[in-house]
Amino acid sequence: MAAPLSPDRLLAALRAEGVRVVEHPGWRTRNRNHKGAWGPVHGVIVHHTVSSGSAASVALCRDGYAALPGPLCQAVIDKEGTVHLIANGRANHAGAGDGDVLRAVRAQTAPPSPNEQDTDGNAHFYGFECVNLGDGKDPWPAAQMDAIERASAAICRAHGWSAASVIGHKEWTSSKSDPRGFEMRTMRARVAARLKTTTAPARPDRPATPRYQPFPGSAFFTAKTSSPVITAMGRRLVAEGCSEYAVGPGPRWSEADRRSYARWQRKLGFSGADADGVPGRTSWNALKVPYTP
Repeated sequence: MAAPLSPDRLLAALRAEGVRVVEHPGWRTRNRNHKGAWGPVHGVIVHHTVSSGSAASVALCRDGYAALPGPLCQAVIDKEGTVHLIANGRANHAGAGDGDVLRAVRAQTAPPSPNEQDTDGNAHFYGFECVNLGDGKDPWPAAQMDAIERASAAICRAHGWSAASVIGHKEWTSSKSDPRGFEMRTMRARVAARLKTTTAPARPDRPATPRYQPFPGSAFFTAKTSSPVITAMGRRLVAEGCSEYAVGPGPRWSEADRRSYARWQRKLGFSGADADGVPGRTSWNALKVPYTP
């Protein structure tokens, strides 16, 4: 049973995956939770907007229209590869679909062809609306495809899901044809390849990005650990305003490191056992610790 990501955790996961994000006013509290359940979540549905232009598409998906009130997704992915966050919570994007597909997504297996509309998808899927006319002729630029891949992988990585958790709207219900213009099997293969990596390589439309330290695993952080990676981590925590150090930081994992890291986790929106000061993959990737040989 996966609880939806908090706004801070969603933002951190996207940024850790190298996504270019724009936060639109009110996105953290904009949702349709008053109309039904939001969660447990099990996957991501990719759509096309049947619209053009970033600003117009964002406005459409944020506000909706008379027959379908907004928000219509959690994020809009434009042709330049920017992910526009417009909502957090339930959104009018998936509608009714096939429960057998949901069961396949939960089991991390290939979805069957949908033939029922017996399950509320808005409760269980994140939605990405991607700017495209949906006529089979409007192109899908490389930057946009890269952003779809990265954003989908970010959510999968944050939840510990495989690429099988990413489906198209047309795979959820036979009444829809989106996304039109690329194959979801190909996109899932791209997401699967990305999930095998520990760092986010450079976007094709950007200069090379700095190399960051891969997540070494939570078991690395014990009193026995002495490594320059711990020093590099501590310096990043200081830079983020999360220092609990009286001296240092230094190479040996300490209680000061744990308290400092707990402040970083809380800054990202984690709480309770998720903010115990022991690094996890999502918070580590967001911290961007420089690579240390």
